[in-house]
Amino acid sequence: MSRWSVLPASLDHRVRQLVVQLRRLKDHSGLSLAALAARTPYSKSSWERYLNGKKLPPAGAVEALARLCGADVTRLLALHEVAAQAWSAGRPVPEARPQASRAPSVPSAPSAPSVPPGRGGPPPQTVGDEAPHPAVATVPAAGRQVPLGPLVLGALAVLVVALPVLRPWQDQLAAGRGTGAAMAGRDLGAAPEFTPRPGETFDCRLQRRDGALYAGHSRTGTAVLGSGAEGWDVVEAQCLLRRHGYDPGVVDGVVGGRTLRAVKRLQAGSGLPTDGIVDPATWKALRR
Repeated sequence: MSRWSVLPASLDHRVRQLVVQLRRLKDHSGLSLAALAARTPYSKSSWERYLNGKKLPPAGAVEALARLCGADVTRLLALHEVAAQAWSAGRPVPEARPQASRAPSVPSAPSAPSVPPGRGGPPPQTVGDEAPHPAVATVPAAGRQVPLGPLVLGALAVLVVALPVLRPWQDQLAAGRGTGAAMAGRDLGAAPEFTPRPGETFDCRLQRRDGALYAGHSRTGTAVLGSGAEGWDVVEAQCLLRRHGYDPGVVDGVVGGRTLRAVKRLQAGSGLPTDGIVDPATWKALRR
């Protein structure tokens, strides 16, 4: 058995699940990385990066390894599709390089002709006679001066009016974990971040929509959940397992030993491979 290095902690659990499956196939085959390179179109260094989570393996590499080891090609490609989506979503978007822009030239106002004092011009001003002027912001495009005072006061007035309205919504969202309000928010796509707490459990509110069974925590049918996975998708799966008579233990949103055993029993009863991994085929059995 190969001694694999620990996968990066930042690796998404869906990508991690794919890499673990590929490692198992490689170990069971007894092939070395050099042997894989000799029997597939991919180099030894490429397989090293694929199997250590440094780079997402292409679909061709996944299919080649599956066929070489006699594994289920369709299932592994389904895992790869989900992992590829997670890999793309986790990569940072490069920032756009700012382009130097030239400010539009503003024609300068014609200077007023100088008029000597006493010939129709304004009287000369001294420092002691100057009155304080309010702060102004110059708008180059229009050439006008707008006082800042009314703008600042208007912005403060909007904040004063908006804060009492926003505060109850924020409190409701923070307190709505596992409640009907939070589950309704997840259905609308505004799911709060999943943060498991010791001893915390969640309610299961089952209902059918378009012939499929839902528990109100997730509408996924493609998420791949293995040992140690956590999140609202896990809460949904645990509720559905309990509905079908397979006890996953406490509904806490974490895939532990009891949840794995419940998934295997469901898979055995549905004629699926009993590997304990919730994949698209297992979701179909859960949603029935």
